[in-house]
Amino acid sequence: MTAPRTLQEAIVYFSDPDRAFDCAVKLRWPDGKVHCPRCSSESNYHIRSKTKSGKPRRLWLCRGCNRQFTIKVNTIFEDSALPMDKWMMAFWMLVNCKNGISSVEIHKSVGVTQKSAWFMLQRLRTALSNRSFGFTRKMGGPNTELEADETYIGGLTKNMHKDRKARLWKQGGMHGGKTAVQGIFDREARQVRAHVVPDVKRETLQNAVLSNVKYGSTVYTDDAVGYDLLHSRFVHDVVNHAETYVKGRVHTNSLENFWSLLKRGLRGTYVAVEPFHLTKYIDEQVFRFNNRATKDNPLNDSDRFTLAMSQVAGKRLTYADLTGKNESPRHVPTGTGETQQVPF
Repeated sequence: MTAPRTLQEAIVYFSDPDRAFDCAVKLRWPDGKVHCPRCSSESNYHIRSKTKSGKPRRLWLCRGCNRQFTIKVNTIFEDSALPMDKWMMAFWMLVNCKNGISSVEIHKSVGVTQKSAWFMLQRLRTALSNRSFGFTRKMGGPNTELEADETYIGGLTKNMHKDRKARLWKQGGMHGGKTAVQGIFDREARQVRAHVVPDVKRETLQNAVLSNVKYGSTVYTDDAVGYDLLHSRFVHDVVNHAETYVKGRVHTNSLENFWSLLKRGLRGTYVAVEPFHLTKYIDEQVFRFNNRATKDNPLNDSDRFTLAMSQVAGKRLTYADLTGKNESPRHVPTGTGETQQVPF
């Protein structure tokens, strides 16, 4: 059977546990050489066994470290009792639903509890994270145009009780109680980077641009004072949104489009997101946006799924890290259960 291209084909394809397992092996080790995730040795052999309930269990025995491992070890799937067909079905829907997919929908479609579905989605979002700000090469360059802008994520002020509205207004004016998010868009590469920022002060906003944009690039922003010193390192032009949104080539409409997609998913699909988890939801939308189908890059659903599955290795998220219980004085890391935090 050929690789799936649509949701219907994916459901049929992954309904066979053996086929789903073989597909996962191929996606994790594309060169066909299975190596130990602990010692990287390629000297191993495959073992077929069964659990006490009679279900098939596939694993390998490494001759290098003399330890057994499965396809889930050192991935976001590690220590999960759910079979790979459920994981891959949930991953397919997450990366290909334009406005995201809720844990309740995964609960009904895949056949797991809502709590398990929420944990699954958070682990899958960890795989989608590219840790863009300060962790990859810079964007732009001479003769390239970029946009920089920020937005606020939070409840609508008009829907709040007057007492709460007054209290939040004292904290931060019209944006009181909301979380600031900054983004940079490369018009040539058609790629976006976004992350949560602690504030919108000049130092915070301009340091993010300096860390992610090459010197000499052309950067377009609005007339916010946080960007007023960019002209020392970049070709900088601004548009005053109080007068117009487009001034020739000068605008931030591409980022406004991304903000619209992000907020549509947060308000329509996820309804309410805690600031503690917001970065993962931003990473999810960034992945879909940067891997959308365009004339120059005609990706389909299968391509996005394959790319997402190639990013599962080397990342781990435990429930203690996800819920913040690892910060409790009563939480004692076990060494092997300790996970790597995903930086903003």
